[in-house]
Amino acid sequence: MGASTLVDRAVVQVTAAFGSAAELNAPVAVNVHHGREAMLAHFSQRGDVHLAVEEPHALGTAGAVAGLAGWLDGRAALVVNADTVHDEDLHSFVDEWDGGRVRVLKVGESSFGPRSGVVASIVPRWAVQRLAPEPSGLWEVLWRPELDAGRVDEVTAVGTVIDCGTPADYLRANLWLSGGESVIGEGAVLRGSVERSVIWPGAVVAQGEHLVDAVRANAQTTVLVR
Repeated sequence: MGASTLVDRAVVQVTAAFGSAAELNAPVAVNVHHGREAMLAHFSQRGDVHLAVEEPHALGTAGAVAGLAGWLDGRAALVVNADTVHDEDLHSFVDEWDGGRVRVLKVGESSFGPRSGVVASIVPRWAVQRLAPEPSGLWEVLWRPELDAGRVDEVTAVGTVIDCGTPADYLRANLWLSGGESVIGEGAVLRGSVERSVIWPGAVVAQGEHLVDAVRANAQTTVLVR
């Protein structure tokens, strides 16, 4: 998205959730499995991010948190998905936490359930210690049991939330962040023209081409959103 990526934006938002005072700044961990080489290269020059490589299998969200138990060292975890774009106030979400219950920032007015969109969740330190570092999701092993026991603190998102699970939503998120302008990655070459499109770093739009509502990743991959 411009000079940054979805994961860069998520790192900034998580860091900001803990305030500006040095004693409140929390380190950020990024779990890596799919696209490992690209992610490692992207963060190779950054010292403010802890990279946790999941191998040989992806651990799912719950397994990933469990795998970070040693690094968390008794702390709770604020968990987000990098492909969820939003303008929610994570600082307030963290600051108003009661310190004990699972807290979930959900999308929509309906009660929290298995189909709810989730912007962020706080996994208390007691829960971090109970999770197993094996493939598993937070809904199955933490959220549902705590919800059944009436112990989940639900907060409803009030701003824009876009889950970039499809090319159409990915494009919509980019255009929302850019104010409707096309997003051109670093090193992209525009010999043709684009409207409401995303051109990834290094991609080329050839002379005579006119891309509208498109995502171009490289010479082999262009998605037209219709």
